[in-house]
Amino acid sequence: MTKMLKQAVDGILTEAEAEELYGAFDQIGNIIILRVPDSLLSKRKIIGEVLLDKVKTAKSVYYQSSPVEGDYRIRKLELLAGDDKTETEYKEHGCRFKVDVEKAFFSPRLSTERERIAEIVEDGETIINMFGGVGMFSIVAAKKKKCHVYNIDINPDAARLCSENILLNKLKGTVESIEGDASRVIEEKLHDVGDRILMLLPERSDEFLESAIKAAKKKAVIHYYCHTHAEKKDQVSSLASQHFLSVVSIKSEILGAKIVRPVGPRFYQAVVDAAISK
Repeated sequence: MTKMLKQAVDGILTEAEAEELYGAFDQIGNIIILRVPDSLLSKRKIIGEVLLDKVKTAKSVYYQSSPVEGDYRIRKLELLAGDDKTETEYKEHGCRFKVDVEKAFFSPRLSTERERIAEIVEDGETIINMFGGVGMFSIVAAKKKKCHVYNIDINPDAARLCSENILLNKLKGTVESIEGDASRVIEEKLHDVGDRILMLLPERSDEFLESAIKAAKKKAVIHYYCHTHAEKKDQVSSLASQHFLSVVSIKSEILGAKIVRPVGPRFYQAVVDAAISK
């Protein structure tokens, strides 16, 4: 991706400017999304037009003009070049997904983590994906294993797209799309149900940890995602684990912890895998 991006902007950006742009480029299906540094905002249109011309699989280029925010986890997009169409199809790990990049959260950068979770899920498990979005983690897991996944999301567009994505794929397991607030859904119908709980809302995981524990069986695994500040990368796993142990209210054993992806200077998204006993 970096090499292709470098070739595309060669001649319109200096090497230093191109370097700034590298980490801010995502292609989802036939849509490119750019998070343009402030120093390059005045050049965003020309960057968009050049990318559309050079990246043959792209039909639209958008500038992400706001962070992902709010309960629905959506972002504002500004069309830079091509078709003004925010819905596309994305393929990953043998699955097809209908995605709307403006109406529901989605990141191609979690692909490796989706595969990792799918590999450690076991046949027969019940999984509760508390912030499941359009169903990516849930469907990749159910494609590989005979599991049942409750995919919960408060965003009605995400829940609708998840329902459509379930029908697009041939699965070994089953996925159920539920629209609603995860805490309320668990309180009303998913007490003591999950063998495995996914908490893919790193900025608010502490707030929902008690709900995750309620959803879990007496013995279960929680995948707790969080944001961790660390001076050195090799500190992240232990800092995330220590934080989890400081906030969890029941007996827990850390099975592992790792960086999922960097999200800023000395700032990382991490995951802690923890076995809990109620």
